[in-house]
Amino acid sequence: MENFFTRYTDSSAVFPSFPIVEHNCLGSWDVFLSLFHSFTMLSHPPLLVAIQDPPSRSSVLPTFPGFMSFAPPPPGRPWVAIYVSRTLNQHLSCSTVFYDSSEMLSVDVFSPERLFGSTHRSLRVTSVYLLCTNRPPYRSRLPERVLSFLSYPHLVLGDFNLHHPLADPCRSLSERELIISARYFDAVFNVLYHLLNTPVVYTRFPFDTISRPSVLHLAFENSALSPLVSSWDTPLPSTGSDHVPCVITLKPPAIMLPPLLHTGPSWT
Repeated sequence: MENFFTRYTDSSAVFPSFPIVEHNCLGSWDVFLSLFHSFTMLSHPPLLVAIQDPPSRSSVLPTFPGFMSFAPPPPGRPWVAIYVSRTLNQHLSCSTVFYDSSEMLSVDVFSPERLFGSTHRSLRVTSVYLLCTNRPPYRSRLPERVLSFLSYPHLVLGDFNLHHPLADPCRSLSERELIISARYFDAVFNVLYHLLNTPVVYTRFPFDTISRPSVLHLAFENSALSPLVSSWDTPLPSTGSDHVPCVITLKPPAIMLPPLLHTGPSWT
């Protein structure tokens, strides 16, 4: 199979785009392969792929040409995984951040110079899969554990299993749904993060004809990341999952040139 990631060959060049794909694979190898093969439809292949409910066998993740895979260590099955393109890892340093849970994982991307022309040298991308529980806050991770203040760019994305009017204003929500989601969105606002989703763009279409479409996949940016975000979209076709792949594209801002030094004569 041709590795279409070889289009990036100049290690000194700034990436023309930084796409990040997020998807719930339902533990299916077929969905996983369908997702990765669909990347040829994007104008630029993704540099990071955040997966919830990845397929695995004895805690071993599937492989795909051009990518390295990372997941929370055993015990327990990995509920999240992040695939890093080998091209990205050749040009920039990448490291994983593990938590006390198999439902959350981060990748830090480091640049020896200013990242994308900004004042920052690092970017963190965090993949989350909140499972429903019977105890408060009725999700498997406390909101304060999911969202924390960082001074450098941070993208938090994943399947939150939450219903909130900011993401889905046309949905009629129960009091219970509002109470559960409000706690997480309050945490978002407390650390000055913003929702990237386009309201009413559904991210899950149930297989049955009775249940309503919903917005379960959410992406949050902190203020340091905002100047780097180009778009949030769902341009990829169905993978066979009832979840929709989401694509967040980071676009570097114009690199600011240093001010010219005044070398002429002084008339004062």
